[in-house]
Amino acid sequence: MHENPEDQRRLLIDEIRVHLWAGDIDALLAFVEPLHPSDMADVLEHVEKAERKALLNFIPAALASDALAEMEEEERPGELLASLQPVRIAEIFEELADDDAADLVGELDPEDQAYVFESVPDEEERGIRRLLEYPEESAGGIMTRELCAVDFEATAAAAIEELRAQAEESEDLYTVFVVGQGMRLRGVVTLRDLVLAAPETPISDLLEEPPAVVSVDLDQEEVGRLLSRYNLAAIGVVDGEGRLVGQITFDDVIDVVEAEVTEDILRFAAVSDEEQLRGTTLGAIRSRLPWLAVNTLTLSVAAVAVWLYRDTIEQLAILAAVMPVIAGLGGNAGTQALAVTIRRIALADELPGERWSAVVKELVVGLVNGLAIGLLVALVSLLLPQTEVIFGFVVMIAMWGNLAVASALGAFFPILLERSGVDPAVASSVFVTTFTDLFGFVLLLGLATRFLL
Repeated sequence: MHENPEDQRRLLIDEIRVHLWAGDIDALLAFVEPLHPSDMADVLEHVEKAERKALLNFIPAALASDALAEMEEEERPGELLASLQPVRIAEIFEELADDDAADLVGELDPEDQAYVFESVPDEEERGIRRLLEYPEESAGGIMTRELCAVDFEATAAAAIEELRAQAEESEDLYTVFVVGQGMRLRGVVTLRDLVLAAPETPISDLLEEPPAVVSVDLDQEEVGRLLSRYNLAAIGVVDGEGRLVGQITFDDVIDVVEAEVTEDILRFAAVSDEEQLRGTTLGAIRSRLPWLAVNTLTLSVAAVAVWLYRDTIEQLAILAAVMPVIAGLGGNAGTQALAVTIRRIALADELPGERWSAVVKELVVGLVNGLAIGLLVALVSLLLPQTEVIFGFVVMIAMWGNLAVASALGAFFPILLERSGVDPAVASSVFVTTFTDLFGFVLLLGLATRFLL
Protein backbone atom coordinates (compact mmCIF):
# COMPACT_ATOMS: atom_id res chain seq x y z
CA MET A 1 0.00 0.00 0.00
CA HIS A 2 1.32 3.42 -0.99
CA GLU A 3 1.78 5.98 1.76
CA ASN A 4 -0.11 9.23 1.67
CA PRO A 5 2.17 12.00 0.27
CA GLU A 6 1.45 14.09 3.35
CA ASP A 7 2.59 11.23 5.59
CA GLN A 8 5.71 10.76 3.45
CA ARG A 9 6.59 14.42 3.79
CA ARG A 10 6.09 14.35 7.55
CA LEU A 11 8.31 11.28 7.89
CA LEU A 12 10.95 12.91 5.69
CA ILE A 13 10.97 16.07 7.78
CA ASP A 14 11.07 14.09 11.04
CA GLU A 15 14.03 12.06 9.80
CA ILE A 16 15.95 15.18 8.77
CA ARG A 17 15.20 16.85 12.10
CA VAL A 18 16.51 13.83 14.02
CA HIS A 19 19.88 14.03 12.25
CA LEU A 20 19.99 17.82 12.48
CA TRP A 21 19.23 18.03 16.20
CA ALA A 22 21.64 15.18 16.94
CA GLY A 23 24.40 17.04 15.12
CA ASP A 24 25.05 13.98 12.96
CA ILE A 25 26.00 15.89 9.82
CA ASP A 26 27.37 12.86 7.96
CA ALA A 27 24.07 11.00 8.39
CA LEU A 28 22.16 14.15 7.44
CA LEU A 29 24.16 14.57 4.22
CA ALA A 30 23.75 10.92 3.31
CA PHE A 31 20.01 11.28 3.79
CA VAL A 32 19.42 14.53 1.88
CA GLU A 33 21.88 14.18 -1.03
CA PRO A 34 19.61 11.79 -3.00
CA LEU A 35 16.61 14.14 -2.58
CA HIS A 36 15.20 15.99 -5.55
CA PRO A 37 15.49 19.80 -5.16
CA SER A 38 11.69 20.09 -5.14
CA ASP A 39 11.50 17.70 -2.18
CA MET A 40 14.25 19.62 -0.40
CA ALA A 41 12.37 22.87 -1.06
CA ASP A 42 9.27 21.27 0.44
CA VAL A 43 11.27 20.42 3.55
CA LEU A 44 12.61 23.97 3.87
CA GLU A 45 9.09 25.37 3.58
CA HIS A 46 7.79 23.23 6.45
CA VAL A 47 10.52 23.56 9.09
CA GLU A 48 11.24 26.39 11.48
CA LYS A 49 13.29 29.42 10.43
CA ALA A 50 16.34 28.39 12.45
CA GLU A 51 16.18 24.88 10.96
CA ARG A 52 16.00 26.30 7.43
CA LYS A 53 19.16 28.29 7.99
CA ALA A 54 20.98 25.34 9.53
CA LEU A 55 20.02 23.02 6.67
CA LEU A 56 21.21 25.52 4.06
CA ASN A 57 24.54 25.73 5.84
CA PHE A 58 25.03 21.96 5.87
CA ILE A 59 23.57 20.53 2.66
CA PRO A 60 25.59 20.61 -0.61
CA ALA A 61 25.63 24.02 -2.30
CA ALA A 62 24.19 22.59 -5.53
CA LEU A 63 21.19 21.13 -3.69
CA ALA A 64 20.77 24.30 -1.63
CA SER A 65 20.72 26.51 -4.74
CA ASP A 66 18.19 24.34 -6.57
CA ALA A 67 16.00 24.06 -3.47
CA LEU A 68 15.94 27.84 -3.02
CA ALA A 69 14.98 28.23 -6.67
CA GLU A 70 12.10 25.75 -6.21
CA MET A 71 10.67 27.36 -3.06
CA GLU A 72 7.40 29.28 -3.29
CA GLU A 73 7.83 33.04 -3.58
CA GLU A 74 5.71 33.74 -0.50
CA GLU A 75 8.20 31.73 1.59
CA ARG A 76 10.75 34.49 0.87
CA PRO A 77 13.70 32.31 -0.24
CA GLY A 78 15.69 35.44 -1.06
CA GLU A 79 15.57 36.57 2.56
CA LEU A 80 16.67 33.09 3.60
CA LEU A 81 19.68 33.36 1.30
CA ALA A 82 20.51 36.84 2.65
CA SER A 83 20.50 35.49 6.22
CA LEU A 84 23.57 33.33 5.52
CA GLN A 85 27.23 34.20 5.90
CA PRO A 86 28.99 35.76 2.86
CA VAL A 87 31.11 32.68 2.18
CA ARG A 88 28.04 30.43 2.06
CA ILE A 89 26.13 32.91 -0.10
CA ALA A 90 29.02 32.86 -2.60
CA GLU A 91 29.01 29.05 -2.67
CA ILE A 92 25.27 28.87 -3.33
CA PHE A 93 25.34 31.73 -5.84
CA GLU A 94 28.01 29.93 -7.85
CA GLU A 95 25.58 27.04 -8.37
CA LEU A 96 22.53 29.18 -9.16
CA ALA A 97 21.34 29.78 -12.71
CA ASP A 98 21.43 33.52 -13.36
CA ASP A 99 17.65 33.80 -13.84
CA ASP A 100 17.05 32.04 -10.51
CA ALA A 101 19.62 34.27 -8.84
CA ALA A 102 17.88 37.35 -10.22
CA ASP A 103 14.53 36.11 -8.90
CA LEU A 104 15.96 35.58 -5.41
CA VAL A 105 17.79 38.91 -5.25
CA GLY A 106 14.93 40.80 -6.87
CA GLU A 107 12.62 40.19 -3.91
CA LEU A 108 15.07 41.74 -1.43
CA ASP A 109 15.16 45.31 -0.17
CA PRO A 110 18.18 47.42 -1.28
CA GLU A 111 20.10 46.81 1.95
CA ASP A 112 19.87 43.01 1.68
CA GLN A 113 20.62 43.17 -2.05
CA ALA A 114 23.82 45.07 -1.32
CA TYR A 115 24.79 42.49 1.33
CA VAL A 116 24.29 39.60 -1.11
CA PHE A 117 26.14 41.33 -3.95
CA GLU A 118 29.12 41.96 -1.67
CA SER A 119 29.47 38.18 -1.42
CA VAL A 120 29.60 37.42 -5.17
CA PRO A 121 32.12 38.24 -7.91
CA ASP A 122 31.73 41.62 -9.63
CA GLU A 123 31.11 40.06 -13.06
CA GLU A 124 28.28 37.94 -11.71
CA GLU A 125 26.81 40.95 -9.93
CA ARG A 126 26.79 42.94 -13.16
CA GLY A 127 25.02 40.14 -14.98
CA ILE A 128 22.30 39.82 -12.32
CA ARG A 129 21.80 43.58 -12.20
CA ARG A 130 21.26 43.60 -15.97
CA LEU A 131 18.52 41.00 -15.60
CA LEU A 132 16.92 43.00 -12.80
CA GLU A 133 16.57 45.98 -15.13
CA TYR A 134 13.86 44.18 -17.09
CA PRO A 135 10.22 44.18 -15.88
CA GLU A 136 9.55 41.17 -13.70
CA GLU A 137 6.80 39.73 -15.94
CA SER A 138 8.56 40.34 -19.25
CA ALA A 139 10.64 37.96 -21.36
CA GLY A 140 13.77 39.73 -20.13
CA GLY A 141 12.63 39.25 -16.55
CA ILE A 142 12.37 35.45 -16.83
CA MET A 143 15.18 34.71 -19.31
CA THR A 144 18.60 33.28 -18.57
CA ARG A 145 21.77 34.59 -20.16
CA GLU A 146 23.22 31.08 -20.06
CA LEU A 147 22.88 29.63 -23.56
CA CYS A 148 24.84 27.90 -26.29
CA ALA A 149 25.59 29.93 -29.40
CA VAL A 150 27.96 29.26 -32.30
CA ASP A 151 29.41 31.55 -34.96
CA PHE A 152 27.64 31.77 -38.31
CA GLU A 153 30.97 31.41 -40.11
CA ALA A 154 32.15 28.33 -38.16
CA THR A 155 32.32 24.77 -39.44
CA ALA A 156 30.45 21.86 -37.85
CA ALA A 157 33.65 20.63 -36.16
CA ALA A 158 34.48 24.05 -34.74
CA ALA A 159 30.90 24.51 -33.56
CA ILE A 160 30.95 21.17 -31.70
CA GLU A 161 34.19 22.14 -29.95
CA GLU A 162 32.65 25.48 -28.98
CA LEU A 163 29.55 23.74 -27.63
CA ARG A 164 31.66 21.48 -25.45
CA ALA A 165 33.19 24.53 -23.81
CA GLN A 166 29.89 26.39 -23.45
CA ALA A 167 27.93 23.40 -22.15
CA GLU A 168 29.99 23.42 -18.97
CA GLU A 169 28.69 26.89 -18.13
CA SER A 170 25.13 26.40 -19.39
CA GLU A 171 22.48 24.75 -17.22
CA ASP A 172 20.68 23.09 -20.16
CA LEU A 173 21.40 22.49 -23.82
CA TYR A 174 18.10 22.50 -25.68
CA THR A 175 18.76 24.78 -28.62
CA VAL A 176 21.93 25.78 -30.46
CA PHE A 177 21.67 29.38 -31.57
CA VAL A 178 23.67 30.71 -34.50
CA VAL A 179 24.88 34.30 -34.24
CA GLY A 180 26.70 36.68 -36.50
CA GLN A 181 28.71 39.79 -35.78
CA GLY A 182 27.68 41.59 -32.60
CA MET A 183 25.70 38.55 -31.34
CA ARG A 184 22.91 39.21 -33.86
CA LEU A 185 20.74 36.12 -34.15
CA ARG A 186 20.95 34.43 -37.57
CA GLY A 187 18.99 31.25 -36.80
CA VAL A 188 19.27 27.90 -35.03
CA VAL A 189 20.80 24.54 -35.79
CA THR A 190 19.65 21.19 -34.40
CA LEU A 191 22.05 19.00 -32.46
CA ARG A 192 21.16 16.11 -34.76
CA ASP A 193 22.18 18.01 -37.90
CA LEU A 194 25.30 19.27 -36.19
CA VAL A 195 26.46 15.80 -35.07
CA LEU A 196 25.64 14.11 -38.39
CA ALA A 197 27.25 16.77 -40.57
CA ALA A 198 30.72 16.32 -42.01
CA PRO A 199 33.33 18.19 -39.93
CA GLU A 200 34.06 20.72 -42.66
CA THR A 201 30.39 21.54 -43.32
CA PRO A 202 29.71 25.28 -42.85
CA ILE A 203 27.17 26.12 -40.17
CA SER A 204 25.42 28.32 -42.71
CA ASP A 205 24.46 25.15 -44.62
CA LEU A 206 22.76 23.73 -41.51
CA LEU A 207 21.01 26.93 -40.52
CA GLU A 208 17.26 26.90 -39.85
CA GLU A 209 14.84 29.72 -39.22
CA PRO A 210 13.63 29.55 -35.58
CA PRO A 211 9.86 28.98 -35.28
CA ALA A 212 9.66 31.95 -32.93
CA VAL A 213 11.86 34.56 -31.27
CA VAL A 214 10.73 36.99 -28.56
CA SER A 215 11.78 40.51 -27.66
CA VAL A 216 12.96 41.34 -24.16
CA ASP A 217 9.85 43.38 -23.40
CA LEU A 218 7.27 40.78 -24.47
CA ASP A 219 4.85 39.75 -21.70
CA GLN A 220 5.70 36.42 -20.07
CA GLU A 221 2.24 35.05 -20.74
CA GLU A 222 2.70 35.56 -24.48
CA VAL A 223 6.08 33.79 -24.22
CA GLY A 224 4.30 30.81 -22.70
CA ARG A 225 1.79 30.76 -25.56
CA LEU A 226 4.57 30.75 -28.16
CA LEU A 227 6.48 27.91 -26.50
CA SER A 228 3.26 25.90 -26.29
CA ARG A 229 2.15 26.75 -29.83
CA TYR A 230 5.43 25.62 -31.44
CA ASN A 231 6.29 22.87 -28.90
CA LEU A 232 9.67 24.43 -28.16
CA ALA A 233 12.06 23.43 -25.40
CA ALA A 234 13.64 26.89 -25.47
CA ILE A 235 13.11 30.20 -27.23
CA GLY A 236 15.63 32.93 -27.99
CA VAL A 237 15.30 36.44 -26.57
CA VAL A 238 16.57 39.41 -28.59
CA ASP A 239 16.90 43.10 -27.85
CA GLY A 240 15.72 45.99 -30.00
CA GLU A 241 18.71 45.61 -32.35
CA GLY A 242 18.21 41.88 -32.92
CA ARG A 243 21.05 40.79 -30.64
CA LEU A 244 20.68 37.51 -28.80
CA VAL A 245 20.66 38.36 -25.09
CA GLY A 246 19.24 35.19 -23.54
CA GLN A 247 16.87 32.26 -23.77
CA ILE A 248 13.75 31.08 -21.97
CA THR A 249 13.35 27.37 -21.32
CA PHE A 250 10.13 25.42 -20.94
CA ASP A 251 10.66 24.76 -17.22
CA ASP A 252 10.61 28.49 -16.52
CA VAL A 253 7.44 28.84 -18.58
CA ILE A 254 5.74 26.10 -16.55
CA ASP A 255 6.21 28.29 -13.47
CA VAL A 256 4.88 31.29 -15.41
CA VAL A 257 1.78 29.40 -16.55
CA GLU A 258 1.11 28.22 -12.99
CA ALA A 259 1.44 31.78 -11.69
CA GLU A 260 -0.79 33.22 -14.43
CA VAL A 261 -3.48 30.58 -13.93
CA THR A 262 -3.42 31.18 -10.17
CA GLU A 263 -3.72 34.92 -10.79
CA ASP A 264 -6.66 34.41 -13.17
CA ILE A 265 -8.47 32.11 -10.74
CA LEU A 266 -8.08 34.61 -7.91
CA ARG A 267 -9.25 37.46 -10.09
CA PHE A 268 -12.16 35.44 -11.43
CA ALA A 269 -13.32 35.03 -7.84
CA ALA A 270 -12.87 38.78 -7.32
CA VAL A 271 -9.84 38.21 -5.10
CA SER A 272 -6.90 40.53 -5.64
CA ASP A 273 -3.78 38.87 -7.03
CA GLU A 274 -1.88 40.65 -4.25
CA GLU A 275 -3.27 38.09 -1.82
CA GLN A 276 -0.88 35.17 -1.54
CA LEU A 277 -2.28 31.65 -1.26
CA ARG A 278 -0.44 31.30 2.05
CA GLY A 279 -0.98 34.90 3.08
CA THR A 280 -2.05 36.21 6.45
CA THR A 281 -5.62 36.58 7.67
CA LEU A 282 -5.30 40.36 7.73
CA GLY A 283 -3.97 40.35 4.18
CA ALA A 284 -6.93 38.28 3.00
CA ILE A 285 -9.36 40.69 4.67
CA ARG A 286 -7.74 43.71 3.03
CA SER A 287 -7.74 41.99 -0.34
CA ARG A 288 -11.32 40.74 -0.38
CA LEU A 289 -13.24 43.40 1.53
CA PRO A 290 -13.16 46.06 -1.23
CA TRP A 291 -14.59 43.66 -3.80
CA LEU A 292 -17.30 42.55 -1.41
CA ALA A 293 -18.18 46.20 -0.86
CA VAL A 294 -18.43 46.82 -4.61
CA ASN A 295 -20.58 43.73 -5.02
CA THR A 296 -22.84 44.92 -2.20
CA LEU A 297 -23.50 48.17 -4.02
CA THR A 298 -24.24 46.50 -7.34
CA LEU A 299 -26.55 43.89 -5.80
CA SER A 300 -28.44 46.70 -4.11
CA VAL A 301 -29.84 47.47 -7.56
CA ALA A 302 -31.50 44.04 -7.62
CA ALA A 303 -32.74 44.61 -4.07
CA VAL A 304 -34.41 47.85 -5.19
CA ALA A 305 -36.20 45.96 -7.96
CA VAL A 306 -37.55 43.48 -5.41
CA TRP A 307 -38.67 46.34 -3.17
CA LEU A 308 -40.64 47.90 -6.03
CA TYR A 309 -42.64 44.66 -6.35
CA ARG A 310 -43.19 44.25 -2.59
CA ASP A 311 -46.99 44.35 -2.99
CA THR A 312 -46.85 41.41 -5.40
CA ILE A 313 -44.70 39.41 -3.01
CA GLU A 314 -47.05 40.18 -0.08
CA GLN A 315 -50.00 38.82 -2.05
CA LEU A 316 -48.10 35.84 -3.52
CA ALA A 317 -45.74 34.70 -0.78
CA ILE A 318 -44.85 31.60 -2.82
CA LEU A 319 -42.75 33.85 -5.07
CA ALA A 320 -40.28 34.26 -2.21
CA ALA A 321 -39.53 30.53 -2.51
CA VAL A 322 -39.07 30.67 -6.28
CA MET A 323 -36.90 33.79 -6.48
CA PRO A 324 -33.69 32.22 -5.02
CA VAL A 325 -34.03 29.27 -7.44
CA ILE A 326 -34.22 31.53 -10.48
CA ALA A 327 -31.42 33.78 -9.25
CA GLY A 328 -29.19 30.84 -8.31
CA LEU A 329 -29.59 28.96 -11.58
CA GLY A 330 -29.13 32.17 -13.55
CA GLY A 331 -25.94 32.88 -11.62
CA ASN A 332 -24.62 29.38 -12.33
CA ALA A 333 -25.38 29.71 -16.05
CA GLY A 334 -23.67 33.10 -16.16
CA THR A 335 -20.62 31.75 -14.33
CA GLN A 336 -20.30 28.84 -16.78
CA ALA A 337 -20.39 31.19 -19.78
CA LEU A 338 -18.04 33.57 -17.99
CA ALA A 339 -15.43 30.90 -17.29
CA VAL A 340 -15.44 29.61 -20.87
CA THR A 341 -15.21 33.10 -22.38
CA ILE A 342 -12.42 34.32 -20.09
CA ARG A 343 -10.43 31.20 -20.87
CA ARG A 344 -11.12 31.76 -24.57
CA ILE A 345 -9.73 35.30 -24.26
CA ALA A 346 -6.72 34.11 -22.26
CA LEU A 347 -5.73 31.56 -24.89
CA ALA A 348 -5.75 34.32 -27.53
CA ASP A 349 -6.10 31.79 -30.34
CA GLU A 350 -8.52 33.88 -32.40
CA LEU A 351 -8.93 37.43 -33.67
CA PRO A 352 -10.70 39.85 -31.31
CA GLY A 353 -13.58 40.29 -33.77
CA GLU A 354 -14.22 36.56 -33.81
CA ARG A 355 -14.85 36.51 -30.06
CA TRP A 356 -18.28 38.09 -30.45
CA SER A 357 -19.48 34.80 -31.90
CA ALA A 358 -19.21 33.48 -28.35
CA VAL A 359 -22.13 35.70 -27.33
CA VAL A 360 -24.37 34.14 -29.99
CA LYS A 361 -23.23 30.66 -29.02
CA GLU A 362 -23.89 31.22 -25.33
CA LEU A 363 -27.29 32.79 -26.08
CA VAL A 364 -28.35 29.67 -28.00
CA VAL A 365 -27.02 27.45 -25.20
CA GLY A 366 -28.91 29.53 -22.65
CA LEU A 367 -32.16 29.36 -24.64
CA VAL A 368 -32.04 25.58 -24.94
CA ASN A 369 -30.93 24.96 -21.36
CA GLY A 370 -33.34 27.58 -20.08
CA LEU A 371 -36.29 25.92 -21.80
CA ALA A 372 -35.38 22.51 -20.38
CA ILE A 373 -34.76 23.77 -16.85
CA GLY A 374 -37.76 26.11 -17.03
CA LEU A 375 -40.09 23.22 -17.86
CA LEU A 376 -38.61 21.17 -15.03
CA VAL A 377 -38.96 23.96 -12.45
CA ALA A 378 -42.49 24.71 -13.69
CA LEU A 379 -43.55 21.08 -13.21
CA VAL A 380 -42.05 21.03 -9.72
CA SER A 381 -43.77 24.31 -8.82
CA LEU A 382 -47.15 22.85 -9.78
CA LEU A 383 -46.71 20.27 -7.02
CA LEU A 384 -46.82 23.05 -4.45
CA PRO A 385 -50.18 23.58 -2.72
CA GLN A 386 -52.61 26.14 -4.12
CA THR A 387 -50.79 26.69 -7.41
CA GLU A 388 -52.32 26.88 -10.87
CA VAL A 389 -51.09 26.16 -14.38
CA ILE A 390 -50.61 29.86 -15.06
CA PHE A 391 -48.16 29.99 -12.12
CA GLY A 392 -46.07 27.23 -13.71
CA PHE A 393 -46.13 29.16 -16.99
CA VAL A 394 -44.82 32.32 -15.28
CA VAL A 395 -42.04 30.39 -13.57
CA MET A 396 -41.06 28.66 -16.81
CA ILE A 397 -40.84 31.91 -18.81
CA ALA A 398 -38.89 33.65 -16.03
CA MET A 399 -36.42 30.77 -15.78
CA TRP A 400 -36.10 30.47 -19.55
CA GLY A 401 -35.44 34.17 -20.03
CA ASN A 402 -33.05 34.46 -17.12
CA LEU A 403 -30.85 31.55 -18.20
CA ALA A 404 -30.70 32.87 -21.76
CA VAL A 405 -29.76 36.37 -20.63
CA ALA A 406 -27.28 35.09 -18.02
CA SER A 407 -25.48 32.93 -20.58
CA ALA A 408 -25.30 35.73 -23.13
CA LEU A 409 -24.09 38.28 -20.56
CA GLY A 410 -21.52 35.80 -19.28
CA ALA A 411 -19.92 35.99 -22.72
CA PHE A 412 -20.72 39.64 -23.47
CA PHE A 413 -19.19 41.38 -20.46
CA PRO A 414 -15.71 39.76 -20.60
CA ILE A 415 -15.37 40.60 -24.29
CA LEU A 416 -16.63 44.15 -23.77
CA LEU A 417 -14.33 44.77 -20.81
CA GLU A 418 -11.32 43.30 -22.61
CA ARG A 419 -11.97 45.56 -25.63
CA SER A 420 -12.21 48.50 -23.22
CA GLY A 421 -8.82 47.73 -21.67
CA VAL A 422 -10.24 46.38 -18.38
CA ASP A 423 -9.16 42.99 -17.03
CA PRO A 424 -12.24 40.79 -17.66
CA ALA A 425 -11.25 38.30 -14.97
CA VAL A 426 -11.52 40.97 -12.28
CA ALA A 427 -14.68 42.89 -13.17
CA SER A 428 -16.90 40.52 -15.17
CA SER A 429 -18.43 38.56 -12.30
CA VAL A 430 -19.64 41.73 -10.57
CA PHE A 431 -21.58 42.86 -13.65
CA VAL A 432 -22.89 39.43 -14.62
CA THR A 433 -24.18 38.71 -11.10
CA THR A 434 -25.93 42.06 -10.83
CA PHE A 435 -27.64 41.99 -14.23
CA THR A 436 -28.61 38.32 -13.93
CA ASP A 437 -30.28 38.81 -10.56
CA LEU A 438 -31.90 42.05 -11.68
CA PHE A 439 -33.34 40.58 -14.88
CA GLY A 440 -34.49 37.38 -13.18
CA PHE A 441 -36.32 39.18 -10.37
CA VAL A 442 -37.91 41.78 -12.66
CA LEU A 443 -39.04 39.13 -15.14
CA LEU A 444 -40.53 36.84 -12.49
CA LEU A 445 -42.19 39.58 -10.45
CA GLY A 446 -43.33 41.49 -13.54
CA LEU A 447 -44.97 38.41 -15.07
CA ALA A 448 -46.50 37.48 -11.73
CA THR A 449 -47.94 40.98 -11.38
CA ARG A 450 -49.39 40.84 -14.89
CA PHE A 451 -50.85 37.30 -14.95
CA LEU A 452 -51.40 36.22 -11.35
CA LEU A 453 -52.95 39.29 -9.74
